[in-house]
Amino acid sequence: EQALYYARSEHTEKDYSVREICLFDVVHQAIAENKYMLLQNGVNIELQETDDAVYSDEKWICFILNQLVVNSVKYRGPQPEIKFYTVRRGNDIVLCVQDNGIGIDSSDLPRIFEKGFTGYNGRTERKSTGIGLYLCKMVCERLCHGITVTSRPGQGTLVRLDLSRGKRVVE
Repeated sequence: EQALYYARSEHTEKDYSVREICLFDVVHQAIAENKYMLLQNGVNIELQETDDAVYSDEKWICFILNQLVVNSVKYRGPQPEIKFYTVRRGNDIVLCVQDNGIGIDSSDLPRIFEKGFTGYNGRTERKSTGIGLYLCKMVCERLCHGITVTSRPGQGTLVRLDLSRGKRVVE
């Protein structure tokens, strides 16, 4: 599946369907698509649901969320948990995806969006392709969204998707 999205990502402008979407409908979709993996790994999901709507492409946002969920499970801690919540700053809507996994080493953080970069955890665990976060960043850029990651080893990772900027795509 990742290979198909990689092939499509080169020409996403031909595959956009930007419209107003209910953000947590897409979150629920990503959770549903990964439910067996989440159950098998004992991952607790916490939702702080809102009825926020954003302008974006549902399929591509779901792809990004799937990548984030898979990464959270790959690099989970002993009692894995993923939280989904939004932060509002005026008209800005930021979707936060936070886990309590093993975290990312600070020396790796500047390079996590580089194509092929696997980092310390990816090399140690041998579970990384170095493509997932690269694709997330590429898709966010093409949809005029922001993506940032903060992390501390042993304390988990927080990914912020600034989806409010997506309004520019349709203006």
